[in-house]
Formats: sequence, structure tokens, C-alpha cells
Amino acid sequence: MSRRKDLHSFHIPVMGTGYTVDTPIKLAHYGIDSVISIVDHRLTERMREYHSNLRKIPFEPIHERAEDSRARRITAYLNLVDDIVAQNFKNLKESSFEKESEITKYFDLLPDSSPLRQKYNIMLRTGDEDAAVLGQQLREEITPGAIDVNIMTKLDRVNYAKKNEVLSNEFNDAHAALRGFGNSKLTSSVVFSAGMNPRLYGYAARFNDFYPDESGNLKKKIILKVSDYRSALIQGKFLAKKGLWISEFRIESGLNCGGHAFATDGYLLGPILEEFKTNRNELTDTLYELYASGLERAERTTVSEPPSMRITVQGGVGTSHEHKFLHEYYDVDSVGWGTPFLLVPEIVNIDEKTLGVLCDAQEKDLYLSEVSPLGVPFNTVRGNTAEIEKQQRIDAGKPGASCLKQHLVFNTEFSKNPICTASRVYQKAKIKELESQNLEKKEFKKAVSEVVEKMCLCVGLSNPALISGEMNTHLQSQGVSVCPGPNIAYFSKISSLKEMVDHIYGRIHLMTRKDRPHMFLNELKLYIDYLRSKIDRTPKPLNDSQIKYFDSFQNKLNEGITYYKHIAGSVSAQWDDVVSVFQNQLEELEEELNAIMAGEDVKKPVLAESY
Repeated sequence: MSRRKDLHSFHIPVMGTGYTVDTPIKLAHYGIDSVISIVDHRLTERMREYHSNLRKIPFEPIHERAEDSRARRITAYLNLVDDIVAQNFKNLKESSFEKESEITKYFDLLPDSSPLRQKYNIMLRTGDEDAAVLGQQLREEITPGAIDVNIMTKLDRVNYAKKNEVLSNEFNDAHAALRGFGNSKLTSSVVFSAGMNPRLYGYAARFNDFYPDESGNLKKKIILKVSDYRSALIQGKFLAKKGLWISEFRIESGLNCGGHAFATDGYLLGPILEEFKTNRNELTDTLYELYASGLERAERTTVSEPPSMRITVQGGVGTSHEHKFLHEYYDVDSVGWGTPFLLVPEIVNIDEKTLGVLCDAQEKDLYLSEVSPLGVPFNTVRGNTAEIEKQQRIDAGKPGASCLKQHLVFNTEFSKNPICTASRVYQKAKIKELESQNLEKKEFKKAVSEVVEKMCLCVGLSNPALISGEMNTHLQSQGVSVCPGPNIAYFSKISSLKEMVDHIYGRIHLMTRKDRPHMFLNELKLYIDYLRSKIDRTPKPLNDSQIKYFDSFQNKLNEGITYYKHIAGSVSAQWDDVVSVFQNQLEELEEELNAIMAGEDVKKPVLAESY
């Protein structure tokens, strides 16, 4: 089913494995795009059973030991989601234009600037006979939102057959997930995140749906989540040479986001967006030249002009003014709203305890942690139930978790086959090793603390879906991991889908606090704190390489500050405040950065009243 371009100017990114695993079922029929994580085939199988039973659809389980079960489970679930969304959309199209009907909700959610909504408003003011004609036209013009999927490229664990026989690469976790998507009937996109995986990208070339048909259309598209222009160009070239087109570059803030935080070396979101804006045509032309050659080499259908290429952004946006500014100043095609939707239980899976933690969360409760076994900083909030369970195990002298899903097994310190650093097996062995080293008490305590800090995210991030669907009866762990961005500190109201969409489009305002800094300033502050932390953790004295790194980091931040000074008038024009508010806060952060690099002990500035 073809989609009308830009029904909405926002999308909902993937959140964990469980939070948005069935979000398209809940809102795709309203024309809103969202993303499913397909890393956890056990979860997709449970969700397929749940939604089949809910709708009295026959369910035939795919046993985990069955051949190619991971890919087949993912395909089966995605096909079911596609069927349900199609049925939901059919029901919506057949509903009447009455108050609170499904089709009325579809149009009420659209932005006021949407031509489709404007046509709908004309219908409401028109007489009965003409209104019926317009209504039928509107039914034919609407389309559902995309059912996109996410694959973290780093989660590509090698799998084994019986007797520890290594299976071929196509059975690696990410490879099998890609095959599950590639074999599905979806017409949508895969979002590759967490960096480049050449082997996985090469595997994508095996699926016909990623290549243009005779009309030049792509049934399945590729979205690359990137944190800077250089990464986009490198990955884009690699794929284009194989005849694979990047239909969207999804730019995400390095730190002002939820989940794993892939920090840049001081590159800020504003300058990164400016680089994409300036080089957009060049990027398209450069990749198209390689793409055309790649199609010829692959003996595929060629195209006479570059396919469409979208530029989107996400990470820390929180007001309709910021949303509008990103669209108008940087000409982005869509803006991702993730963290605020964690307070919309109508469309995400979230339990009451976690919902309460998020509603109450303040800046001091949100932190960039080291809990992820991936070894990548992970945004989280204090007091989540997975953290409480973890501490209870530590207090009982049994640190670590049972490694049930094994998606994050990478460590080979104590075993031939990789194990997870959050597992009980690893933490027990590591602590035993530390005990044998006769460390000083303080040093030993610190080392153990770093070991037991790791948390089982595989279970913690899938539990929200199982608990919400009341499928948690036999779970060994009831703990829920949650990974909001720092932006959650400024949202405290449980909201409906309609309320959150109205907030995005400026029809209502959900935030009650008046001290939220602009998203650019908040990201800058996060990077300054990140730099301070890295300097504090680095043993002194610094060597030449370390000094060079920190100087380069500071220089990039200063370049960003200079850039923000240059566009301060444009940023502040989105607010009722005078330009000096943004400039003053920017100068405070600049002073803090310079003081840190000068080795001075400074008080962190408090940013206030900037939205």
C-alpha cells in the first residue's frame, strides 16, 4: 500500500525492545510512522501469540529449535502486524465522519498545515451532498503510517549448532533479523543503528526487495541512523557501491537522546544539521553516481535519477517551537519524538511502576550510566525496577543475572564462547579474579562496583511488553529497564495520543515547568558534563595523546558555540523571549567549558526559562 508523503511531520523512533514492539498496531492506521525493534525473536513470538489470541487468529508456534527459527519468527510477527494494521485501516476508512469516530480522529491528529486536514475542514463546512463527495475523496487519499523496523548492527552474535559447531554468518543475530524483515511482506524500511557492520550490509544485497522494480520503486528501504555527516557519507558510499540506496539519513543527537548514547567527539547537533543542509544535494549526487554503477554491476534494474533521500532528526526535541524550527531552518523531512511518548501508555507498553518513576523524574534522577554490557553509555533513570532487582541480588551476595536471551554476549575472558558481562557467571568469575589480586580495600571495592554495575538489558527492556500484556506470570525477573532521554525531566503528565500530538503541533502545551533549556543548549551542557567526567576519570598526568584529544574535543564544542551565537536570532525568533536569553545561557556554558579546560573548579550554570 503506497503512503501519502508527509502526512505527519514527526515519527516515533524505536524505544527499547518492548516499549514499541507493537506500537504500529496501535497507531499506524492514523497515518503515523513508528519503529519496531526486531532484535528479540522470543519477544516477537510471544507478541505474535498475544495478538493472535486477542483477535482469535489461529496461532501456530515456531519452536526455538526449529530450523532458522529466529528469522521465521520475525517474519511471521511482521506479517501479522501488517495484517492487523491493514484491517485497522480498513475499519477506519469504513467508519463514519462522526464525533470521536476513527476516521475523524485520523484527521483531527493531522497538523493544521496539512492540505488533507484543510480539505477535511472544508468538508465540515459543506452541505450534505457535497460533503458526501468530499468525504469519499478523503477516504481515498488517506494512507496508514509506516511499520519500520530497527536492527542494532552491533548485536550480531555468532550462533552455534549442536556440539558447539559455529553456524554460518547468515545465522548471526542481526543477519537473521534482517532475513526476517527481508522475507516479510512489509513495504517499509529497516533502520540500521549503532554503526557500520560491513558484513551485514553486504548481506542486505541478497534481498530483491532492496532493489528497484521496473518502475524504479523500492519495496523495502534502508534508513541509516547516524550522529554526523562523515559517518553518513562513509556508510552511504559502502552501501551505494552494492546498489543499495539510503532512503533516509536519521540524525540523532549523540547524548541528548534515549537508550544507548553514541557520543561524538564534541560535534554538536546544530552544526551537524547545518552540514547536512549545506551538502544535501552533493550527498545525493555523490551517492547516486556510486549507486548507478552498483546497480549495473549487480545486473539490477537501473534508475535514471536519484531516488528520494530524506533527512530526519531526533534527540531532545520537546516543544512545538523546536519542532517547527528544525523543519523550517534545516529543512528536515521529519522530527523524531521518542522520550515524551513514554508517558503515552495508549501507544507504548509500560507498566504503572515505571510510568510513575518517569512522571516523577527530575534532572538529578537521570544519568548516563555504564550499565550496558555493550560497553556503551546508556541513558537511564534512578529507581527503575530492574535497578532495584539488581541491587537486591548484590545485597544477597549473588550479583549478576541469569543470561536467558544472550543477545549481548561478547566477553571471552573466562570462556571460549562469549558470555555477557551482566551475567552471574561472568560477575562471579570476575570478582574471584579481583579477590586474587590483593588490591587495596578502596581499589577493590571500586573494581567490584564497576563489575556489578552491568545490568541485564535483554530481559529488562522486553519486560514492559510482557507485563503490559499480562504475560509475565512465569518470568524469572519482573524488573523493567527504562532508557529515557534527559528530556523526560520536563514532562510529568500521563497523556493521550491526541494530547501528545497536539503538543507537538502547538495546539496545547503539556509541560508545566518553566525552566527547560533549548534542546541545543541542553545538548551542549550534556557534552560539557561528559567532557568533565572523561577528564576526571583519566589518570593524571595526561600524556600528549590525551591532551590532544581533550583539546580537540573542546575546539569542536567551541566551534559549536560560535555557530549557535551566529544563529541565535533565528533560534530565539521561535520564542517570545528576546534573543539575549539564549545568548546569555550560551555564554554561561562557554565560561564553564573554558574553566574546565583551565583546570578551575566551577559551579555548573543553571539554565532557565528558555522555551
